[in-house]
Amino acid sequence: MQPNTQSPLVVHTDSSRVWGGQEIRVLTELREMRRLGFRVGLIVPRDAELARRAAAEDIPVYGVSTFAKFNPNAWRELYQIVSMLKPRVINTHSSEDSWMAGAVARFCRVPLIIRTRHVLAPISSAVSYTLFPHVIFTCSEAIAAQLTRQGVAAGKTVVLSTGNDETRFRFSPQHRHAIRQAYGIGDHHILVGNVGFLRTYKGHAFIIKTAAAMPDHYRFMLVGDGDQLDRLQALAKELGVTERVLFVGHQEQPECFLSAFDLCFFSSYEAEGVSQALIQSLLNGLPVLACRISSTEEPLNLVEDYRLVAYDDVPAACQGLNELAQLPRREPQRMERQHRIIADRYGLRGMVRKLVDTYARHGVVAGRDGS
Repeated sequence: MQPNTQSPLVVHTDSSRVWGGQEIRVLTELREMRRLGFRVGLIVPRDAELARRAAAEDIPVYGVSTFAKFNPNAWRELYQIVSMLKPRVINTHSSEDSWMAGAVARFCRVPLIIRTRHVLAPISSAVSYTLFPHVIFTCSEAIAAQLTRQGVAAGKTVVLSTGNDETRFRFSPQHRHAIRQAYGIGDHHILVGNVGFLRTYKGHAFIIKTAAAMPDHYRFMLVGDGDQLDRLQALAKELGVTERVLFVGHQEQPECFLSAFDLCFFSSYEAEGVSQALIQSLLNGLPVLACRISSTEEPLNLVEDYRLVAYDDVPAACQGLNELAQLPRREPQRMERQHRIIADRYGLRGMVRKLVDTYARHGVVAGRDGS
């Protein structure tokens, strides 16, 4: 469906300049709302990676120099954009833009203001959550509970985990063969994988330490790039596992690599909502070894094939991987059952339905501007 001039305008804001799960979520929502007939737009710093990727998909981008609460020019610039666009919905994402765009949206009387909370971490203040948004989307039940404990009204929160394309993230024998052949992974190897940006809280050092304690027929693959790459490669060298820990960099088609894995080692130890990489691994049918985080446990509690460990407990991680490796490897019925369960709760179609329902409850419906 193509948007028309009678469709409400949905605008997202994000002060982030990097690229990660949060930014992928923003772009996904914009893409899906446009597909359903809404008009969409994005307000981000001009040099943000999200700006570049949105523009490449012909999503209107309204670049700002910065989001900074104590910069009068930044406020003026943002106000001029919002007052010119007159959106029906503004959805904010990071701290700085949520303060500024939330306040400007209130001043401009935007009918529906949404704030999305992506991370499981204490908030510094409940003020911006209380004063500005009509609705707060949280990426997990645990995040919603934490906000409530810190004084945010429970009636404002709607749990809306990031939807992952259930048709894209399926096991593929062809992808499995191609990737394993390209990286020299034999049928006798057990390939333990992780997809994620190489950031400290993602815990990749734990994976490398575990690799050093595992038998030689285990191989480990880290799919992603980030500021921890040099440090992680140095650790692999120090522990003598450079031949068994493969760094393959950022990949635009992670689904190909997920199919090559036998097990997923989800090593994040804090801050995660419900990770897209974790959901994608589960949709692909993988057994998962994960660190104990309440948001991470939410999807894992729906399936059978997982183990939980404390971060940096290498003996427990080794035991968990060995136990998971005893499960039937890539058994079709087992994978299909897990895929169906996870798709029902964390699939893209479910997220879009909940988005549309939330908009409709506030009078925002595609094809009708409501003004």
